[in-house]
Amino acid sequence: MGVLIVAGTVGLAVALVQKLGGGNAAPGGALALRQPEGTAIQGVSAGDGVVAVWVRRPDGERVLLVDPRRGTVTREIRLGE
Repeated sequence: MGVLIVAGTVGLAVALVQKLGGGNAAPGGALALRQPEGTAIQGVSAGDGVVAVWVRRPDGERVLLVDPRRGTVTREIRLGE
């Protein structure tokens, strides 16, 4: 069940990235966040040409800022330690 929730959330993030990127979406329409095993997406938000993905990793929570045109993580912000 947890795997389905994570897969659905990732699908939503990819759809948002494609939608914001218009015709210039990531090659192949795919986005790999390349996070360590045990990472779970907690939330996704979009605005001003960037998609923010809140993730909970084994070593702490982070917000990943994704450029939807290139399909890459441009910045990683660590949340409270």
